[in-house]
Amino acid sequence: MQSLPVFLRLQGRAVILTGEGEAADAKRRLLERAGARIVGEEEEAALAIVADGDEATTARLQARGILVNATDRPDLCDFTLPAIVDRDPVLIAIGTGGASAGLAKALRQRLEALLPARLGALATALHDGRSAIRKRWPDAAARRRGIDAGLAAGGPIDPLSDKAADAVPDWLAAKADVDADRLETIKLPSADPDDLTLRAARLLGEADRIYHAPDVPAAILDRARADAARITASAPPGQAGEGLSLWLEMER
Repeated sequence: MQSLPVFLRLQGRAVILTGEGEAADAKRRLLERAGARIVGEEEEAALAIVADGDEATTARLQARGILVNATDRPDLCDFTLPAIVDRDPVLIAIGTGGASAGLAKALRQRLEALLPARLGALATALHDGRSAIRKRWPDAAARRRGIDAGLAAGGPIDPLSDKAADAVPDWLAAKADVDADRLETIKLPSADPDDLTLRAARLLGEADRIYHAPDVPAAILDRARADAARITASAPPGQAGEGLSLWLEMER
């Protein structure tokens, strides 16, 4: 990973925009949507967009300690601007590090067609229901597992369903518990994470801890939750612990 994706709150904050023409107009619209206060090169700001990619302007701004995006000049950029899928308050950003804006655009269009228009309403409903969610699952680990189960494919609040936002109250009222503590085994057909089955990828994203043979590659382990424990072992554990645990080994 060559860049750290972040979401910046720009409401009312100064952002320098230089250049003219279609590219500058597009960047101006984007900044205005984010609520930024657009200023000229001579003013103080923490960020700047050089819409014409001018190298001299970029260098002057960077010399002042300002982080700069130079349009179509990824070699000069301190940060790049992603393609955005906007389901406010849900934002999905697709970046290629400046390698191909066309690829980012194509991925955005695919995701636009996939994600329901009311995905943002689901996020708002979950935000509004935080107190009820905590009451339903007082324990943090149980709460995470309950939310994961609700949001799973085909679950009561599956985010790809356009009815998910309306289903939140019924989901919270339901008394069905998530699966008990369990250990699942995944046999990996190769070291390539693209060969993971949908089930394996889903389990990696949900598991609390990952037990794995020493030869399981880091590229596979990177598909697990960032906060999941990773434990190297020669064999599956006798007692896996609370929640969902996985045993990963290469197929022989």
